[in-house]
Amino acid sequence: MTWMIVRLVLCLAFIAVVLLYASKLAKKRGLGGGTGVIEVVARQRMGRSSSVSVLRVAGRVLVVGSTEEQVTLLAEVEDEELQTALAAQLAPAAPTVDGEQVPLTKRLSAPSGPGALAGSVLDKSTWTTVVQELRERTVRH
Repeated sequence: MTWMIVRLVLCLAFIAVVLLYASKLAKKRGLGGGTGVIEVVARQRMGRSSSVSVLRVAGRVLVVGSTEEQVTLLAEVEDEELQTALAAQLAPAAPTVDGEQVPLTKRLSAPSGPGALAGSVLDKSTWTTVVQELRERTVRH
């Protein structure tokens, strides 16, 4: 029994040494661990084997198209344009009435229809209103 525990500890130690050696070798060859020079900002698939990516490389923002055979530079954009586009994508525009934003609580008002479940989570019209609101927020304009 004791011999099995000793063998187990020795095997684990051997595996740890091999992993440490492999990580040092990988660092020496430049494998693993990003250097922070290239950052993938966004990626969009265009088809089964093609995609468009936005990369930040050493302070420059590049839009590249890639397929299985090649990578092509499509455009170079300014960093300010990229930040504006990302901010617009992350913060969807709220509906406005006469130029003022309408708070979500006013937009999702409880229905005043008859019935014991009116306005509750179990009411169908409540879920219909929520789904319509989500569709309105996610549709591209």
